[in-house]
Amino acid sequence: MATTLEQLNAAPIEEAKRLLDGLYEHSPWIAGTALAQRPFRSLSQLKHTMVQVLDAAGREPQLALIRAHPELAGKAMVSHTLTAQSSTEQSQAGLTHCSADEFSKIQQLNAHYQAKFGFPFILAVRGPRGSGLSRQEIIATLERRLHHPADFELQECLRNIHRIVEIRLNEKFGVEPLLGNDVWDWQEQLAQHSDTGFAEQGQLTVTYLTEAHRACAAQIERRMRECGFDQAHIDAVGNVVGVYHADPHPNPLPQAGEGAKTLLTGSHYDTVRNAGKYDGRLGIFVPLACVRELARSGRRLPFAIEVVAFAEEEGQRYQATFLASSALIGDFKPEWLAQKDAHGITLQAAMQHAGLCLADIPKLRRDPARYLGFVEVHIEQGPVLNELNLPLGVVTSINASARYLGQVTGMASHAGTTPMERRRDAACAVAELMLYAEQRAAQDLDCVATVGMLEVPNGSINVVPGCCQFSLDLRAPSDARRDALVQDVLAKLDAICARRQVRHSLQQTLRVAAAPSSPAWQARWERSLKTLGVPLHRLPSGAGHDAMKLHQVMPQAMLFVRGQNSGISHNPLESTTSDDMQLAVDAFSRLLDQLASEF
Repeated sequence: MATTLEQLNAAPIEEAKRLLDGLYEHSPWIAGTALAQRPFRSLSQLKHTMVQVLDAAGREPQLALIRAHPELAGKAMVSHTLTAQSSTEQSQAGLTHCSADEFSKIQQLNAHYQAKFGFPFILAVRGPRGSGLSRQEIIATLERRLHHPADFELQECLRNIHRIVEIRLNEKFGVEPLLGNDVWDWQEQLAQHSDTGFAEQGQLTVTYLTEAHRACAAQIERRMRECGFDQAHIDAVGNVVGVYHADPHPNPLPQAGEGAKTLLTGSHYDTVRNAGKYDGRLGIFVPLACVRELARSGRRLPFAIEVVAFAEEEGQRYQATFLASSALIGDFKPEWLAQKDAHGITLQAAMQHAGLCLADIPKLRRDPARYLGFVEVHIEQGPVLNELNLPLGVVTSINASARYLGQVTGMASHAGTTPMERRRDAACAVAELMLYAEQRAAQDLDCVATVGMLEVPNGSINVVPGCCQFSLDLRAPSDARRDALVQDVLAKLDAICARRQVRHSLQQTLRVAAAPSSPAWQARWERSLKTLGVPLHRLPSGAGHDAMKLHQVMPQAMLFVRGQNSGISHNPLESTTSDDMQLAVDAFSRLLDQLASEF
């Protein structure tokens, strides 16, 4: 019979320790110390308390815990001396059925890892969903983590130990993140669609109005209908819109002439090139899971729920970034239609080919008076929650940003015969700008500067670059700090080019104001976390989101979900766990309940 939280809270200390036995490998002191903080309101609180105990213990006890773990496919497995828990986990990952080559590879990597770090490689082989990693995934992870700095890798081992414990704790208490698993599975299924040229390489890329993009839209629309939405359709810019109607007989009734208002939520389903699976899409499927549960129970709320899967946010195929959410606030710019992609196809032609009705775009504008506000769930896309071992975080503001495409033009000349002091090297000018932007942003907390694209057209190994094209992405927590950063970086570009006797051109492609969270909506997210027993952490968003556009016409607030692998995003390693997704669904459901109670 599964243990209950009530049992654990009421049990005598020795009995409570026995109930938590086997969580941390040969280290019962961690759970034992955590028990001093009973009663626990939730498993999430218990998990985090144990994390805090280990964190406070210091380096030597942490190293001892890591060293208490067996190597994957190591001597303990061969000699059958693993603990019951480790034996089950390694078996489920297929490590007991390694081929001779796989076993030899793992042994070799284990030896290199141990020699470099002085402790065994630790990996939660049950994986983010709890169903197990493949042997190929395990080997690839071991190879990748061999290149980490030692202190970073020690913390990565501890994070994996906490994940192992999370799964073991779930099993002790008979808890399964069923809704989190569903959200996980829906994202895996959506990730089967990828643009031509990337799908063949096993990479996820879904850019605006490609065949894969349209297939994603159709799949999301079907999923909305399956989840019980009353309406679901694809609109004039490719957004997938689902509406779950309000209770037709709310108590008290609305004022005469008023209809039920709507809570707006959602995120985007397009991706960057060679992307992860969760950026944007998590914010679509979390509210879908909540609506499905409402529909299954036959429950209506005093307000409607509108989920929008935004068709374009990343600006990958065209420069019309936030095209989809812009349409909802009446900010779709007709001049965007003339933009061309890398193959010379205009945005207008792409939309017409997809069967979208351009004449209907103005009709997409939402009347803010009909809406309560906009909330968005998103994977963090950064390391903060991961390093703090926190599953969720409440966003305080979305940073302001400015983007540019630039070109420096100098003089192409022979690399062997042009003296260094006579060169007009365009690439060196951009390189100097890159270093300055890095240094300038580092001087101002939470500011960032990135040159993400850098190209010498028709470059040659023996030619001084006469032209260099580049991008510039500048972000800061407030408009004023962004503007100061932009002013300094652009002034430096002028100075560099004048000194090097080259010229430059610069085109601004995006300028977005900071979007502070609505205090009332931020407080609702915070209360949701409190009821879940999840520690509250507030943080700004350095990434841009559709919420930035909706912020212009209605109150908004965001919830971040922890990312795995150091919180990396815009990368195939982007990941989160089904347990954290479950908490996101639970937090969203509690936000809906709070809102309903206010009517």
